[in-house]
Amino acid sequence: MYHSRLYRAATYVAKDKDLEMVQLNSFGCGLDAVSTDQIQEILEEHGKLSTMIKIDEINNLGAVRIRIRSLMAAIDEREKREIEPILEVAHTERIVFTKDMKKNHTILSPQLSPIHFQFLEGALKRDGYDLKVLETVDKEDMNEGLKYVNNDACYPTILTIGQIMRALKSGEYDLDNTSVIMSQTGGGCRATNYIAFIRKALKDANMEHIPVISINAVGMEKNPGFKLKPGTLDRLVMGIIYGDLFMRVLYKTRPYELVKGSAEELYESWVEKCRKSINTGKRSEFKENIYNIVKDFDNLRLDEKLVKPRVGVVGEILVKYHPTANNHLVELLESEGAEVVVPDLIDFFLYSAYNNVIKEEQLSGTFMTKLGGNLVVKAIGVYRRHLINALNESKRFVAPTGIEEIGRKTEEYLSLCNQTGEGWFLTGEMIDLIENDVPNIVCVQPFACLPNHIVGKGMIKELRRNYPSSNIVPIDYDPGASEVNQINRIKLMLSAAFNNLKDEKRLATSEE
Repeated sequence: MYHSRLYRAATYVAKDKDLEMVQLNSFGCGLDAVSTDQIQEILEEHGKLSTMIKIDEINNLGAVRIRIRSLMAAIDEREKREIEPILEVAHTERIVFTKDMKKNHTILSPQLSPIHFQFLEGALKRDGYDLKVLETVDKEDMNEGLKYVNNDACYPTILTIGQIMRALKSGEYDLDNTSVIMSQTGGGCRATNYIAFIRKALKDANMEHIPVISINAVGMEKNPGFKLKPGTLDRLVMGIIYGDLFMRVLYKTRPYELVKGSAEELYESWVEKCRKSINTGKRSEFKENIYNIVKDFDNLRLDEKLVKPRVGVVGEILVKYHPTANNHLVELLESEGAEVVVPDLIDFFLYSAYNNVIKEEQLSGTFMTKLGGNLVVKAIGVYRRHLINALNESKRFVAPTGIEEIGRKTEEYLSLCNQTGEGWFLTGEMIDLIENDVPNIVCVQPFACLPNHIVGKGMIKELRRNYPSSNIVPIDYDPGASEVNQINRIKLMLSAAFNNLKDEKRLATSEE
């Protein structure tokens, strides 16, 4: 692999006094964001200089010459001082989360989606884990992340690591009894490198004794003190489905409420009940709550005559669900007079599981991976059936589409072998929204996210060709992105949405 060859080259150069290394880096390349830091670490550990030159179409060659001349001057100075490279470097072993740590460690989890993650602490509490979800994320977390993460790493990486490091440096936690937990996909996205990014940040901050727990489904790392039991997974899935349901009913009713704040008040009252339900983990209570939540929101007093443009939000998972990461996009859209529709979080897990079926049929997957993928899809379906039934019986809400059906629709536009990041599922979400009367879509993505540029932004033209009424705008998020520019582009999309809504009303009136 490309990065492995780079690391071997860096290691070879680092131990030879007659060799130096210059790395050419592509602007905005996510792979280089990872490899550049690793190469720098290898070279500097051995007392060598790390020189990286970023190349793009407007690069100033004068700056390149200065970098090369600086390198040569440093080499001359080193030779005068007769400095030899360090041949052997001792590396510390990974800090494992042990069973003893479970007794007294606080486990910090970065935030992804507040409406879903509010149930995580209760889901793990029964198994004796003191989990703390870092609730708030703000611009200070972004600034903190930039201190420890390569600027070419994606925006979610910077926010996530920044949130963790800021919490650890806040003084609120005993660093000798604190651990960090992070999910890891194991796929070709930079999210797979979150664990390594976190460990590097901890090392740079002299906190490398803090264990980092990886949650993954591919066996990448194991920690004897942290195991997800069937009962824990049971409660976690319930919590995600609660979050998906609240997202559906709250976003559908809040823009039309007759009494200001009534939808939010109803939501808050049910959240408290569901938190208690997660602690008990009773399936019967879970089922009863699902039907009663839908019933209560079905009976909430709304302005039934009011019609607003419906706007879907799709994109990279953190930017899509976290309010700070997308500059409070849902609030902005609602304040501008729109109804927001955000696809379910559980769909991402269904997509990941269903990918194993595709791998066996079209790539190099095995029968066992296909079987495992199908079992996960069916298992989640068992939990989700109450949500689907309750929504189908309601008068206001629409049930989610099955992952197999989304896959069939998407396959008409691109191969389901596009599985990096959100992959084909991002295109599938847009198709599903359009076919369910949500023609207006905001596609949110971190700047330089390669998968999203292909399956998100890259598919917009084709979707517009097949769905002429579709109104899709891609929005990039980055530490240096202009929020004013983002808002202006969203308002332009909304302007078209309102005009289309007026045209539909005029057409309906003329037909009558």
